[in-house]
Amino acid sequence: MNEPNAIPPWIPPAMAEPEGFVGLGGDLKPDTLYQAYSDGVFPWFNEGDPILWWSPDPRAIIELDSLHVSRSLTRTIRSGRFTITRDRAFRDVVTACAETRAEGTWITPAMIAAYHTLHQRGIAHSLETWIPTDAPNRTDAPPGAGWKLAGGIYGVAIGAFFAGESMFHFERDASKVALVALVEHLRQKGFLLFDVQMRTDHTTRMGAVEISRAAYLRRLRAAIKQTHILFA
Repeated sequence: MNEPNAIPPWIPPAMAEPEGFVGLGGDLKPDTLYQAYSDGVFPWFNEGDPILWWSPDPRAIIELDSLHVSRSLTRTIRSGRFTITRDRAFRDVVTACAETRAEGTWITPAMIAAYHTLHQRGIAHSLETWIPTDAPNRTDAPPGAGWKLAGGIYGVAIGAFFAGESMFHFERDASKVALVALVEHLRQKGFLLFDVQMRTDHTTRMGAVEISRAAYLRRLRAAIKQTHILFA
């Protein structure tokens, strides 16, 4: 990365109100986004609106040793129905996350382009789940002819910190399988903090909890110092 912006468009998160609004404006350039995540800030805004920056209190995380996996999901994983890959279809995953939300999305074309650039720089990553479209026991690896993207998740990795941005599914349980695979990968690689920003019914069922912004920022600072930790 290049040198971060001297004056970011957000205030220090510790100074913000609980709802978490910390700034307006700026841009979605890779250096800006990198600095934002390093500061505990993320962009969230609707298409046509100015860029809005957030750092809510409390903050939702999934403790890497406390993921809740139901018995039915465990059976699905063990069945081998889904094939899992990493960083094989990043842009497709982000685009699907935008297109599968009936209530609308903050993942605008500008956001898709920005995170794709982060992916090209090795900072944003995806996990994908696939199903075969013809032979049930294919021996080749997806993507490609004969494979359908079933679900996925993407986010940003800095040191031992991973910020989960969004997930989607075209097939039942496909995004949950991707989330389980992601958590296991983060554990194996030595990650310390998995941020999911704001708790939802889905992430709560999977084990998401809330911690204070102050505690989150302390853990974030410790995690991003672990520069020897790599996602790949």
